[in-house]
Amino acid sequence: MSSGVGVEGFYTEEVREGSRRVGFDVVTVTGERGQLSRIRDLAGSSHGRREHTVGQYVVDLPSFENVALPLFRDVGSADGGSRKVFVIDEIGKMELFSQPFIRAVRHTLDSSSCTVLGTMPIPKGKPLGLVEEVRSRRDVKIFTVSKENRNTILQDILSTVQTCLQPSTF
Repeated sequence: MSSGVGVEGFYTEEVREGSRRVGFDVVTVTGERGQLSRIRDLAGSSHGRREHTVGQYVVDLPSFENVALPLFRDVGSADGGSRKVFVIDEIGKMELFSQPFIRAVRHTLDSSSCTVLGTMPIPKGKPLGLVEEVRSRRDVKIFTVSKENRNTILQDILSTVQTCLQPSTF
């Protein structure tokens, strides 16, 4: 961000082979990348580990945790007092197989060291515990992105993040 605000965190990105989506990677805002999931026929053997799946995707928990968890350890430690945004894209089914991830998200939301910009799925089917917990927090503002508003909602989100980054007047 050009506003002097530090940005840390990660996002998920589709992995495609031609026109076919074959999985997802976790990517840090600095460009480090790790495998989050692959479709079953590309995932290979789980070497005796319990296999976590979402639909046709096999989740690579060790790879996800290796990339994502260190970001949470560092979020509160750098530049004491500087304004920071921490990106979590996303708090979803695949990520929620990781108990350390769940603990890290809770700890980060409970700390005041940064403003969190996160994404989570719209509820459908069985509720996801941490998603519902985050959704019900009084210190969270939810934006629902739809086909109709996806090209115009960015300014509302940026304005809200900027407001959150203002030093408190207490």
